[in-house]
Amino acid sequence: GRRALWLQLRGSSAERPRLPGGRRPYVRAPLPARPSGLGYDADEEALRIDGGGLISPVPAGAWDFRVSGVRVLELWFERRAAPAEPGTLEAVRPSVWPQAWTSQLLELITVLALLAELPALAEIPAEAALTAADLHTAGVLPVPAAARRPASVLDHHEEGPEGQFALL
Repeated sequence: GRRALWLQLRGSSAERPRLPGGRRPYVRAPLPARPSGLGYDADEEALRIDGGGLISPVPAGAWDFRVSGVRVLELWFERRAAPAEPGTLEAVRPSVWPQAWTSQLLELITVLALLAELPALAEIPAEAALTAADLHTAGVLPVPAAARRPASVLDHHEEGPEGQFALL
């Protein structure tokens, strides 16, 4: 769980995730100014962008990574490459593919490949799962009565100078 959390919150750390063995996805052929689609070449582990762009290596796990049945790389690309309806907020974006999106795409490929290598929740052995007894021992259960009602300023016990409440 910690590894998945670190990968998903990678923006808060100066350390960037890297693929094992020193592999990194690179732009092998420049992306066009207005790419329209992408595909995956499993034999070459390459992401092919319509208009001649090529990124590799792209591990199969990154390409096949899905959330709610949707391939993440395809959705990410479509949201940036699809033409936007005029007059919508989606239309307020760069008219050509910016370099920053290419950098984001390379990092996304790395993160998805690393997430795909993590064991799925179903693969975690049953004996490693938390039980209600574990939560009772840790003091998480039962939920305290104070946590079941809304917070109130009147419950605040810290005082500022001359006895007034210090609301932080």
